[in-house]
Amino acid sequence: MFEIRAICDPDDTDRVTTALTTAFMAGDVRTYPTRDGKRTRLYLTADHRPAPQDWPTPEQAYATAPSINSEIGWTARFLAEAVCFTELGREFYLRKAALLDRIALLGESDGFHDDDGETALAAALHLLDMDQPGVICDPRAYVRQQYARSLTNDQ
Repeated sequence: MFEIRAICDPDDTDRVTTALTTAFMAGDVRTYPTRDGKRTRLYLTADHRPAPQDWPTPEQAYATAPSINSEIGWTARFLAEAVCFTELGREFYLRKAALLDRIALLGESDGFHDDDGETALAAALHLLDMDQPGVICDPRAYVRQQYARSLTNDQ
């Protein structure tokens, strides 16, 4: 992980930001005026984009996973049995994120990009922040990687 600082003309801020976030896995861009007020300073935390082979495909990650209906049932039972205001633990958040990712993938395979994808992304970000705060990567790919690893460790 590294920090990028760019100074540019205010009119170029969007173009520079887009170029940086395309080239790197980047966090939020912080924008400040330069001391003379004529240009803009951009700061962002970034990391190299992982090579595609570093992440399992959805088919690889979920090959031996229980059915979506079974996972919905597990999630509901887990929540119903949990004591209020207790931490639910990593396994719950991993399985929930994987479930939501699988549901979103169903819609995306049919060409739909709607709330399912946003919900899956939010759950994936929560898991990533729990596991590795400040790490920048594709959150849904991270969920697939961690889910595949958990299945390997369980066997």
